[in-house]
Amino acid sequence: MSNAAISQPDVGEGKERQRAQGGKIFTAVASRIVVVVPYLWLLVFFLVPFVIVFKISLSTTAIAMPPYTPVLDLSDGLSAFLEQLREFNFDNYTFLFDDPLYRNAYISSVLIAALSTFVALVVAFPIAYAMSRAPATIRPTLMMMVILPFWTSFLIRVYAWIGILKPEGLLNQFLQAIGVIDQPLQIMNTNTAIVIGIVYSYLPFMILPLYATLEKMDLSLIEAAQDLGCRPLSAFWKITFPLAIPGIIAGCLLVFIPAVGEFVIPDLLGGSQTLMIGKTLWNEFSSNRDWPLSSAVAVILLLLLVLPIVYFQNAQAKAQEAGR
Repeated sequence: MSNAAISQPDVGEGKERQRAQGGKIFTAVASRIVVVVPYLWLLVFFLVPFVIVFKISLSTTAIAMPPYTPVLDLSDGLSAFLEQLREFNFDNYTFLFDDPLYRNAYISSVLIAALSTFVALVVAFPIAYAMSRAPATIRPTLMMMVILPFWTSFLIRVYAWIGILKPEGLLNQFLQAIGVIDQPLQIMNTNTAIVIGIVYSYLPFMILPLYATLEKMDLSLIEAAQDLGCRPLSAFWKITFPLAIPGIIAGCLLVFIPAVGEFVIPDLLGGSQTLMIGKTLWNEFSSNRDWPLSSAVAVILLLLLVLPIVYFQNAQAKAQEAGR
């Protein structure tokens, strides 16, 4: 009886240890899955398409389907495959750097995207700040109003700006009615119209990260600064703005990156003379059917966007490590 009484708790403890060990194994497997899934997603939907596009960019144009050679067909045997590899060259990239059209398109795209991002930041910051200071009961309503434009087609929203910005549009009619201008302003088919369209279309992407950052800010810091004699404007630049930098960076990236490669807005609001790399890429791909050259344009555009982000992330990680 005594031996049975002693062994029974030992059996219970053994089962508990087995459960604990099983829980640790499950946690370890789950943590690895959580890490592997994003990398697998990037591999399938980013790296593999990028490799395919890069391979096409090293090819040459051909009147065929697909309209480039070589295509790296393994069915012809290993020797033919190796011969196709020797046919790859970097002539498309050399052409892009030599042709001023593409250089100017890249520069123009970056400048327009940077200006649009800055204007979006100036417009979005007061909105996000007001939302973060609004009563908690109406914040969900304000958030709904910010994301409400997403319920309408992006193309329809851009088309609506044509009716607003054209010479006989609503904006010119309103300015003439109040006596600000005598003749209609030529806003359509200019870079100004493109900036307006980008700011309007991507403004929620700037507001939401800023709001998420400002909402978590401790208001007692502002009160303490004012009690110590700090003026409101000075308190904003010394406390509010530095604390909002993570949201500013996130919002600027969310606006700048798609704005650089934007095609619909420049095509509809900028007119035929607009020089942006997204429109140039589309023309090469669809009108000229020069897939290798358009692929080279896309590869350089992607590198221009990805490399600074990677550099910034590494610098931020090193700064955080140094801070710790």
